[in-house]
Amino acid sequence: MSDYIVKNGQKLKFGYTTGSCAAAAAAASTMMLLTRRKIDGARIFMPDMTEVFFLIEDAAMDDNCAFCNVVKDAGDDPDVTHGAKIGCTVKLTEKDIVITGSRGVGIVTKKGLQCDVGEYAINPVPKKMIRQNVERILKQYHYSGGVLIEISVENGEELAKKTYNGRLGIVGGISILGTTGIVEPMSEQALIDTIKVLVDRRYAENPESILISPGNYGEAYCKDTLKLDINQAVKISNYIGETLDYIRYKGFKHVLLVGHFGKLIKLAAGIMNTHSSYADARLEILAAHAAMYGLEKEKIIEIMNSTTTEEALDVLKKESIYGDVMRSILDKILYHVNMRLRKEVDFNVIIFNTSGAHVLKSESADQATEIFRRAQV
Repeated sequence: MSDYIVKNGQKLKFGYTTGSCAAAAAAASTMMLLTRRKIDGARIFMPDMTEVFFLIEDAAMDDNCAFCNVVKDAGDDPDVTHGAKIGCTVKLTEKDIVITGSRGVGIVTKKGLQCDVGEYAINPVPKKMIRQNVERILKQYHYSGGVLIEISVENGEELAKKTYNGRLGIVGGISILGTTGIVEPMSEQALIDTIKVLVDRRYAENPESILISPGNYGEAYCKDTLKLDINQAVKISNYIGETLDYIRYKGFKHVLLVGHFGKLIKLAAGIMNTHSSYADARLEILAAHAAMYGLEKEKIIEIMNSTTTEEALDVLKKESIYGDVMRSILDKILYHVNMRLRKEVDFNVIIFNTSGAHVLKSESADQATEIFRRAQV
């Protein structure tokens, strides 16, 4: 893999996620512990099996424990964790590989995230990367016992204050994140331009219908419940308005939008860029529609005080007005999107939460989904 990508006439450097750095630190600490030698670098395999080399800092060990740091390089797309020291302590145990967090890694206190309440915020893909890379080293050195892997972040609690972790119910540090292991630098306009190229490609294949989605979040739900491979969709990130404009311009006749409640509920307020830095009215939308159908004040306050959309939806589902509120929100979504499309494109939408307990579908969404299912075969 190249270290750079050219976008908008600029040569931009790729970076690495906190998850990649944690996996590299875990691999290095494990290797030091088994070889009894300090090292200054480690190679790991990314989710796509690309091999990447990471420099190691602050290496230390004793008879039963090894520690090191990896400094996160976010490339030309830096965030608050750029330059952070992602550390790992590995200890020998009798059996099993146990992965946990330590100082500077946040703890989940609210439902609706990818980690359970009470767990350290180490997301599934990074956890899988850590395990696979450590297992490879254990096998390489013929070690049959277990290891305890503790991920840490120097000054993680301070870094977390500059993120949305507090609002999400993650306390005490940052999250260990990443789905590909790579941070791809991309300006907003460059990303929109890339989306247009992908739409062009779909138009060349089928000028009638197009499947779009903010990303791969909810991939399991789409696969298991909808029988729909979300990887076949054009990934539009937060740029729903710009994508719809271009779909109308290209002349598509049908569009199916599939995505998670946390993003797509914002469409009910006419918010067409769903990034939280532009607008975040998820709870306000739920509360306003619930109030229209007579939900008592205390429950509206409970919705407004929820940490996540998932939590607020669970509050609402206990009420008799749940169905009316959901239909009201769907009607508003359809109104705003059809206005954006100037009613020139047939639009359908499927919105779901992580567990699949809350689902919104437009009237013809199932028929539209079947079209894309047949195309996948």
